[in-house]
Amino acid sequence: MTVTIRILNAAETRAAIADLSETLSDCVNGGASLGFMLPFEPEDAAGYWQEIADAVEKGGIILAAAELEGKVVGTVQVGLASKPNQPHRGDLMKLLVHRSARGLGLSRKLMEAVEAEAARRGRTLLVLDTATGSDAEKIYPRFGWERVGVIPDYALWPQGGFCATTLFYKRVA
Repeated sequence: MTVTIRILNAAETRAAIADLSETLSDCVNGGASLGFMLPFEPEDAAGYWQEIADAVEKGGIILAAAELEGKVVGTVQVGLASKPNQPHRGDLMKLLVHRSARGLGLSRKLMEAVEAEAARRGRTLLVLDTATGSDAEKIYPRFGWERVGVIPDYALWPQGGFCATTLFYKRVA
């Protein structure tokens, strides 16, 4: 099984929109709170990924992808803070691994790649939020992220109903 982790440019992101959309849809349909509501099909995600490709092209987002046998099955992003007083900070977003590709260590590999790229681009502090009580919340401390606290009723689960969010940060070099 050949796994490749790489940072995508805008053209590569656009070329991978079908795979990225399938992975996002699979995660939302699996219950992940990612900003989208059910029902959510791959075609519902294409516009979102086009926006991400545009942001990658403008230098506002780092996008890492995990490819398994040439198909994108995982991804994670860092939004690069654009405010003049935050040139050192980035927002980690949407760590996704298709349910069919879980258990292969892709989350860890994606995180290592995007953290290294963020550091290469001058970011020393990364922050993230994730649904409290989710499988994702359990992953980040294993990757060296520090839990800050919880905000109640922050967002909705894909099927409806409020969920809290847990905030994390990590210093990267």
